[in-house]
Amino acid sequence: MPWRTLAGLIPVLLVGGWMSQHWSLIETGCRDLLAAHRGWLLAALAATGLGWVANAVARQGTVLEPLPPARLLATQFAASAAGQLAPAGIGASAVNLRFLRTQGLPLLRSSAALALYSLAESIGRVTLLLVLLALFPHALHPHGLLPDGNALLLFGLLAVLVLGAAALALALLRPLRRTIRDFLAAALTDARTLHTRPSRALALWGGSLAFPALQAAGLAAITLALGIPVAAAHVALAYLVATCLAAAVPTPGGIGSVDAALALALVAAGASTTAAASAVLGYRIVTVWLPLVPAALTLGALVRRKVL
Repeated sequence: MPWRTLAGLIPVLLVGGWMSQHWSLIETGCRDLLAAHRGWLLAALAATGLGWVANAVARQGTVLEPLPPARLLATQFAASAAGQLAPAGIGASAVNLRFLRTQGLPLLRSSAALALYSLAESIGRVTLLLVLLALFPHALHPHGLLPDGNALLLFGLLAVLVLGAAALALALLRPLRRTIRDFLAAALTDARTLHTRPSRALALWGGSLAFPALQAAGLAAITLALGIPVAAAHVALAYLVATCLAAAVPTPGGIGSVDAALALALVAAGASTTAAASAVLGYRIVTVWLPLVPAALTLGALVRRKVL
């Protein structure tokens, strides 16, 4: 078989193996969702689909060159499957990097576009979190959710050590320092140029704000479908807090770290432990497991057609 056909089958095989190991969990969650409110479940599915559109809009905002809209959107859908196979979004970033390279962008500018997207998405997520915290300062019970003073001190020391190690590596490895300097120069040049184009700046920051907002709306719709008595705004705040905290423990697709943080945040927002577990499981099924096989098939098709 041609190597592209084999490469296109790999995502499908990996997803199939992963689902076979977690089938009992998927089956339990599906039974809970069958008894949930159908309208709110459709709203959660719609929020998930619009999230890929927001992702595509933000990705277009990172480059000056116009990208083919249909292929860009299909790439974001396919990247959602690749993101479940590698930690810290490496799989999704690799898919988007390959897409930009096939569109004729050089490696340095493609990497700069990925870095700009990650920065903008992080800023958008934290901005939404701060806004909701200002509007609903008492939505979450802090006990058991936010770290105490000793934990904050430990995290601070760890951050200082990591930054110190990075600075030492840059000082000792001159070739690496030159590469990073060239990369930063290209990234800053592209960022300045993009912000002189209002359409690109609006796409970048609008998509970066819309994506976490739609994710939070999807979780809120799941809690409404399950009849969990927690305000939607409080659920959205719990989602943003959980994803920001879980970013410190990168796992493939956020599985494990995000799930635990989400359950803890929902309990802090007022949900029972059982209800929080059901909401997290339902959210995973709607946003990850249901689209996983179609996204993997799309990824394989894009590889075979040389879009990736």
